Amino acid sequence: MKDPLSTYWAKRLDQTAEALDDNGFDVFRADDEEAVRRVALSEILPALEPRVIGLGGSLSVIQCGLYQALKEFPGLELLDTYDKALPESEKLEMRRQALLSDLFVCGVNALTEAGQLVNLDMIGNRVGALAFGPKNVLVLAGRNKIVPDLAAAMRRVKDLAAPLNTMRLNKKTPCVKAARCLDCKSPDRICNVWTITEKSFPKGRIKVILVDRDLGL
Repeated sequence: MKDPLSTYWAKRLDQTAEALDDNGFDVFRADDEEAVRRVALSEILPALEPRVIGLGGSLSVIQCGLYQALKEFPGLELLDTYDKALPESEKLEMRRQALLSDLFVCGVNALTEAGQLVNLDMIGNRVGALAFGPKNVLVLAGRNKIVPDLAAAMRRVKDLAAPLNTMRLNKKTPCVKAARCLDCKSPDRICNVWTITEKSFPKGRIKVILVDRDLGL
């Protein structure tokens, strides 16, 4: 076998895509960041024709260039909660408005081989939108987010994603120093609201782009 690593990930992604499809998610595949943008802008957006798009905090959305592409896409109102120049009060209000958007775009903390989305939020706007509100949701999932089961998903979130995000966001939490969750009581704690999305309801409301690249944390 010339490239066992590519074969390995192709099989893992195939299996995960099948599980997501069985759970009612619309599944798309992308080989790289450019393909993510092509799928989102040339397939998903024309099919849905959204007028208002909301964002959940996601390094994946930024890394693959989709955030910048959405900012430049004609005819869209992007509720740009990534804009660092906005006061926090305006961002919070915009996050509320995003719960009624036509399309909500976000990443995922972990994705099980059984096709479950597992997320942990600080204020809950992302997990709230996943559960109910926006007409459609688009989730970007790099291959690094795939884990065997729910227990592994929660370990990934607590001991990898959460500490890394607190470091990235310059939070004052014990996990910044310990590099693992200490179940803190810090006012800067970002681990407050869990969701496990077992299935998409209605069927197809949540679209997942599986990416054959490591994306996000």
